[in-house]
Formats: sequence, C-alpha cells, structure tokens
Amino acid sequence: MKWVLTAVAGCALAVAGCGGGDAKNGLEGPQIGKAKSFELVGLTPRQPVVPGKPVTLRFHVEQPQGGPLTKFKKGSGPHTGVHLIMVRDDLSAIIHRHPPVGKDGTLTQTVRFPSAGPWHVVADVYPDLGPNTAQNFQLTGKIDVKGGYHPKALPAFAARQTIGGDRFALQRPATLKALRPQFVTIDVRDAKGRPATFKEYYGALAHAIFFRKGSLAYFHTHVCGTGAQACAANVGGTAVTGRSTTPGKLRVGMLVPTAGTWKLFLQSEIDGKIVTAPYTLKVS
Repeated sequence: MKWVLTAVAGCALAVAGCGGGDAKNGLEGPQIGKAKSFELVGLTPRQPVVPGKPVTLRFHVEQPQGGPLTKFKKGSGPHTGVHLIMVRDDLSAIIHRHPPVGKDGTLTQTVRFPSAGPWHVVADVYPDLGPNTAQNFQLTGKIDVKGGYHPKALPAFAARQTIGGDRFALQRPATLKALRPQFVTIDVRDAKGRPATFKEYYGALAHAIFFRKGSLAYFHTHVCGTGAQACAANVGGTAVTGRSTTPGKLRVGMLVPTAGTWKLFLQSEIDGKIVTAPYTLKVS
C-alpha cells in the first residue's frame, strides 16, 4: 500500500523558533536549511509532447547524499523497482508502467499520451538500501501534452460497467471513510459471461490505483493471488491487502488518507489485454 508523501524533510511550521526567527521583534533563531532528500531529477522531455505519438521519458532518482539511486528492490511481487504512473489532471486517463533501470540509475520508458493537457507524474520508488530505509516513497513531476485542454467532470459512481466487452460489478460499503481500512468486492465477467481469469500483471492479479480530485493525492494497493510472494500490504499492523481466490472475483483493500472525491483505476490483465475499470468514489 502506498500514499504519496512529499519526499522532502524540513522544519515543522508549528514548531516555535524554527526557521529565520522574527526580525521585527529583534528575535533571531538558528538558520535551518531544508533537509536533503530523494529527488526526481532530469525528467525529460521538458517541452510539450504530441498526443498519440510515442515519446521516451527519462529521469533518475537523486539520493540525499548525492548521486543517482541505482539499487532497487527486485523479485516477483509488485513491491519492486519503480511504478511510473501518469494521470491527466482531470483524472480522465491513466498510464501505468514499470520502467527498466539502467546501470547508472537512469529510468527510461516510452509511452503515448492519449490526450492533451497537463499530466501528473508519480514515481513510486522501492529502494534497496538496507533494512533501515523506507519500503517505498513517491516523487512527482509534470508532463505537458500539446493541444487544447478541456477538463472533464468526473462521472457519477456507476457500480456496473462494461470495458472492452468485460463486465465489472462493484459492491462497496454504505459509507467510505478516510483512514479506515475497508474493502470493496468486484465481480468480473468476460464478453461471454464467464468469470474472468486474471493473469499476474506487474506482480499482482490487479492494481487498485486511487487519485484524489483536485490535490491528486495518491494511494495504491494490490490484489494478490493464492500463494503470491511479496504482494501483501500491512500498515501499522492493519492488513489492507486485496485477494482473489476464485476466477472473476476481486477483493480490493483501501485506506485512503483524506476525505474527498477519489477516482479508482482498477487494472487487471484479462485474456491477454490490460483492462482499466474507473470508479468515482466519495469518501467522508
């Protein structure tokens, strides 16, 4: 499970005496600079890109002590490498990739942005720097896509949807609340009405990617199959891991950090294709 947190450490504003002091009243506190942290560096291209045309993104993760991060977690589960997630600011479209990492730490990924407008970029990073480092952290950037940008309003919640012939039916609790572990269940049928068979996609049977309208806060969990390795998520002793033990059934865990309107992008591989089912969710 992942939340986007700003990957910079600094001085808490509520702490008295932090920062430059109060020169107006003749008080001077210690000059405290911003703490060094991981940074997303060199995201290119910097100029606007053409919708529908392949474009190669490049960047690296700069370490607090300097130099690119070159060691990332590996394995069969989803908690590895870097999840590179791009979402249009109005939450109308999403792209999800796992870019390969070069020996020098450069991450490279070719994508096609389907529509014009500002796109929010999240690099969800799993470093391999020893037992005392964070399991993962998130860094953000921006890509502009040429053309007129006409933001689309989020659609109302629709429990039943058909995506490319596959049918999704979602059941949710009567009320969704922030900071409360909850689960939704989804029945998935293929075009012939049979329970869908899910194939492992980036280490999980399904990815549940959440973005909050406006702030673009981010949350991401996985649906794990029976016997899946390194897939489960546990936060403060609370399990929010989704499960799928029978064809056509997904149980998705969620623990969103704040109230508001959230867009869930549920991604799974069915019959050799990646299917994304979008849901608008109100969280109190």
